[in-house]
Amino acid sequence: MTNIRILIMDVNDNAPEFVHTPYEVQVLENSPLDSPILSVLARDADAGNFGNVSYGLFQPSDDIKQTFSINEVTGEIRLRKKLDFEKIKSYHVEIEAIDGGGLSGKGTVFIEVVDVNDNAPELSISSLTSSIPENAPETVVALFRIRDRDSGDNGKTDCSIPDNMPFILKPTFKNFYTLVTEGPLDRESRAQYNITITVTDLGTPRLKTEHSITVLVSDVNDNAPAFSQTSYTLSMRENNSPALHIGGVSATDRDSGSNAQLTYSLLPPHDPHLPLASLVSINADNGQLFALRALDFEALQAFEFRVGATDRGSPALSSQALVRVVVLDDNDNSPFVLYPLQNASAPCTELVPRAAEPGYLVTKVVAVDGDSGQNAWLSFQLLKATEPGLFGVWAHNGEVRTARLLSERDAARHRLVVLVKDNGEPPLSASVTLHVLLVDGFSQPYLPLPEPYLPLPEVAPERAQADSLTVYLVIALASVSSLFLFSVLVFVAVRLCRRSRAAPLGVCSVPEGHFPGHLVDVSGTGTLSQSYQYEVCLTGDSGSRFLC
Repeated sequence: MTNIRILIMDVNDNAPEFVHTPYEVQVLENSPLDSPILSVLARDADAGNFGNVSYGLFQPSDDIKQTFSINEVTGEIRLRKKLDFEKIKSYHVEIEAIDGGGLSGKGTVFIEVVDVNDNAPELSISSLTSSIPENAPETVVALFRIRDRDSGDNGKTDCSIPDNMPFILKPTFKNFYTLVTEGPLDRESRAQYNITITVTDLGTPRLKTEHSITVLVSDVNDNAPAFSQTSYTLSMRENNSPALHIGGVSATDRDSGSNAQLTYSLLPPHDPHLPLASLVSINADNGQLFALRALDFEALQAFEFRVGATDRGSPALSSQALVRVVVLDDNDNSPFVLYPLQNASAPCTELVPRAAEPGYLVTKVVAVDGDSGQNAWLSFQLLKATEPGLFGVWAHNGEVRTARLLSERDAARHRLVVLVKDNGEPPLSASVTLHVLLVDGFSQPYLPLPEPYLPLPEVAPERAQADSLTVYLVIALASVSSLFLFSVLVFVAVRLCRRSRAAPLGVCSVPEGHFPGHLVDVSGTGTLSQSYQYEVCLTGDSGSRFLC
């Protein structure tokens, strides 16, 4: 029997088939390059070379070819570039398996890109008011939009600003916010705000974005000018030159710009009799004051007025300050001698008994000074005398007194020159001439007076001395009867002073009446006050002298 072997030849009648199709896989975005995605598997029922399968992408687009690659032998799909969820969220990849006989099978791979929190939130400003007026509540500062390109919690955001800011965030509609003032702002407290808006997503890890805006607070004229002092005391010396700068006032305004620009002015005085417009002026721009003419301390010692400072806002605001100007005395008045009068037709003669004790009050020089303070302090000094050492002048009150006992050897007639000097710097002075007649008693007949302008002899001729016992008796008699005679003579003198304006024999008398009322008494220092009357009366019949 013959064995016959029949060989059946395989033919390529089976196309490859993928084990799983379609394939579905999730891939994290931003996965590293060449990361494996998955491996596909296809089988072919044919044997031999016809059953060998190779893999490839089926009619891929440029984007697919750039993004994925497939191993022809193993069917492993890998990344050729990073995936970006925000650009493409999924891919549909067609693959094919080709056997050795050229038959092919098709498969599909669905690749879902999984989002990761790789995008920080974005903030875009729609409108911004860079300058807002103070005192304006709930003013919209900015309108902005927030978005996050991620998904899920990665795309959810939280928006905030610092807690210490007078602003609040208000959500309007989806993803839009407004930044508004919480209340009125005060530019004088703070003129500028730097606000940082922070947006944070809820992904893991959290990503945030910060955006800073600057808000300027514009000024409103809500502050009146304020003087550096509520009152000012300025001083100036009398006899000043016109246009003398004597000081200034200063005010500030907390506002800005024209709201802080000030204009100074003099306000009408409360005293309608004060000629303020002729006394001082003020610089409207800087507040520098006060003198338009020379002032006289003796006429005006001080004056007050008010100044105003007004800003240039709308409406304008203003304030006031009190200014007191004190005029300082200059030593511009020489002493004036009230007694004895130097312009009388006949000189005054003072009578002094030869029996007078040392320190006997001969007369008193009375003088005043129109200045004040130390400029009016007067001192008296004996400049010249017919017989030095016989008389002296008290420096502080002008009293002329005998310096020693008188004798018969002393001249009968004496002339004294007294200097009256003030205490100013430099000092001013005046002089007065006194005529003194030595008599043995007030009942002695008068000797003829010398001519007013003829100098008295410096040394009088010697007189015959009387018996010393007679002198002693005369002195004793005068002492015993002095009280009685004084009382009688005062009465007679008062009557005669009222009846006669001038004493006989050329002896002077001072006119009745008051000295000027503005004179000031300095307690015995030689000055007079108010209606003080000083008269010297000399009676012709008694030869006695009185102070009336």
